[in-house]
Amino acid sequence: MQPLFEHRLELAGYETRALELEGAGPPVVLFHGFADSADTWRVVLDRLGRSERAALALDLPGFGHASRLDTREPILPQLDRFAAAAVEHVSAASGGAIVSGNSLGGCVAMRAAQREDLDVAGIVPVAPAGLDMPRWFFIVERDPVVRTLLASPVPLPGPVVRAAVAEAYRRLAFAHPREADGDIVRSFTSHFRDRATVRRIVETARRVLTELRDPFELERIRCPVLLVWGQKDLLVYPSGAERVLAETGGPARLELIEDCGHCPQVEEPDLFSSLLLDFPHSLARAA
Repeated sequence: MQPLFEHRLELAGYETRALELEGAGPPVVLFHGFADSADTWRVVLDRLGRSERAALALDLPGFGHASRLDTREPILPQLDRFAAAAVEHVSAASGGAIVSGNSLGGCVAMRAAQREDLDVAGIVPVAPAGLDMPRWFFIVERDPVVRTLLASPVPLPGPVVRAAVAEAYRRLAFAHPREADGDIVRSFTSHFRDRATVRRIVETARRVLTELRDPFELERIRCPVLLVWGQKDLLVYPSGAERVLAETGGPARLELIEDCGHCPQVEEPDLFSSLLLDFPHSLARAA
């Protein structure tokens, strides 16, 4: 089994935290969803490491332990530059990368595949933002726990903030909130130091919302595409896959996971890892 290395990287001018596996095969680049971090991929990275597969999971700018986003310019172009640098970082000696991402990270993966100058061998978007949405922000902003947290007239200690974020995360991201792994929930909430962090994240969501209304030129995606979606996703509807399957220029298929919510990589890590390891061979067999 390959060991997992945690280190710092600078990509496109942004300093970030990387979780990296050395190994064989086309390297897998993993982008997390909105307000999450590279830690969401730890169980998947464990499975990839057992298969000696090269992989790199990163904190996106503005989240986790990465540099802040520049508030003077749109968000998606900043993430595009970061993603391009990440792909170039891993693909220089490998002949192409597999790019996967959940939610906002799935949107970033799809936009990377639109670029002819990047060596993207295939993409695995997981409930990508920018299709049949953006319900996710509507739901998050109006969630009673989040609203109470932001409206409180008194300062709240960090543990109270994280407990509130944990409750919202469980109810919105998981098909079975009470069964959500405690370590995964604690990892997600660990980056919410105080209420100011929550306000900054919500403001970032408002900014990116308009950019997600029409973020794709799907006909420019020519590489293999495997869409992965939880059937019980409350935040981004699986029906958005229909447009991708109809408009992309390369082979594409949808894997719909039953009894799963917005984050298959943490609710069904074994199944998701097997899909990732088998990609794009599964598309060739289905053709």
